[in-house]
Amino acid sequence: MMTAAAFTRLQQEVRACTLCAAHLPLGPRPVLQIFRTARILIAGQAPGSKVHASGIPFADASGDRLRDWLGLDRDTFYDVKRVAILPMGFCYPGMGKSGDLPPRPECAAAWREKILRELTAVKLTLVIGQYAMAWYLGTNAKPTLTETVRAWREFSPKLWPLPHPSPRNNIWLKKNPWFDREVLPDLRKQVKSALNTY
Repeated sequence: MMTAAAFTRLQQEVRACTLCAAHLPLGPRPVLQIFRTARILIAGQAPGSKVHASGIPFADASGDRLRDWLGLDRDTFYDVKRVAILPMGFCYPGMGKSGDLPPRPECAAAWREKILRELTAVKLTLVIGQYAMAWYLGTNAKPTLTETVRAWREFSPKLWPLPHPSPRNNIWLKKNPWFDREVLPDLRKQVKSALNTY
């Protein structure tokens, strides 16, 4: 584990990163939230345009839904000492034909392992969306996102696969009522348990 000063330098380096600047339509603006005492790690996809503008992770409709799923108020969610937010891509990747583009791969390759080695207090990692699932679950992921989320018991309590909380997934949520009925109550219990170890 690096010294506190080295960890601070690492954060400064990440926030100043320009590795994929040439591919970012709005330019680089890494958005993340990390501190060594965090008990919960949220591994999302990449910031959207609203988050890029604010510099605050999940400061959009997706964040409102995610906080509801977790049973967390804003103060707890943004308490850097308790909740870490580390997307697969730190910058807004731009818009594609059917929504935002995938996270840029440079982020995970350059920074993810270095940061995760320092987050030793994490008890629960929320793995949100297919790109995070591919990285965290690898060959243990099921053939589809839906099957992976439905198999959450195989991964919990350390890892918890979730669909993206974006309003674009409203249709998925309507087609899969078991998610609200079966997954969320247990998820909220695990979130509470992880935070209570603080």
